This record gives sequence, C-alpha cells and structure tokens, in this order.
Amino acid sequence: QVQLVESGGGLVQAGVSLRLSCAASGLTFRSYAMGWFRQAPGKEREFTAAISRRGSDIVYTDSVKGRFTISRDNAKNMVYLQMNSLKPEDTAVYYCAADYRPGDSYSAPTSGNSYNYWGQGTQVTVSS
Repeated sequence: QVQLVESGGGLVQAGVSLRLSCAASGLTFRSYAMGWFRQAPGKEREFTAAISRRGSDIVYTDSVKGRFTISRDNAKNMVYLQMNSLKPEDTAVYYCAADYRPGDSYSAPTSGNSYNYWGQGTQVTVSS
C-alpha cells in the first residue's frame, strides 16, 4: 500500500521559514518524480514545485521561485520543501504527490493529473 505522509506544517508569522517533509512508503521511490501542490481556502489546488527522479530537474511555480527549495533523498524515501520568507499568500494545505516514471529520469511534471499518489496534506498558515 502506497503512503505519502506530510509533516512540518504549522502557524507562523510572515518572513520566517518552514520545512515540509514527505515520507513515502510502499513504492519504489526512485522510480517516481515527486511534487508539492497547495490549496488555499476557496481556491483550486495549484502546482508549487516538482523534482525529477534523480533530482536533476526541478521546476517551481513563479510565486515561490527564490524562496522555496524542493529536494529529495532517495536513500530515505523522503522529499522536502524548504520554504523561506513566507508570506500570508502562502497559506494553504500542502500536498505531496508521486508520479510513476520508470523510463524517464528527467521530467518534473507540473500537472496534478500526472501524479498517481497523493498525501493527506499538511496545513501551513502564515500570519501577517
């Protein structure tokens, strides 16, 4: 059974940092591109960041470039999202997702429709 479990969310003030973690189990982690998505209250889920199977290719949505960093540790089956200089508009539930790509080491998909598995999400609230 595939499980993606996010952690690290919380209530913080604007300007501080948080690090989200996603622990994956029940899958061959290195065969999956990984992504982070977020959904703010009353809004559609949106792409935030993605990383290819080997970590060589990384994509960010424009609003987080220069502030957020996605990384992965294939030995630990973990993916991370380091979030710096947080803003109130970063408030959302953050979801980790896995996209099976056995023959593709370079893609970091930005469409949620590409992803096979999703975590339950972790709430990030940034106060002004």
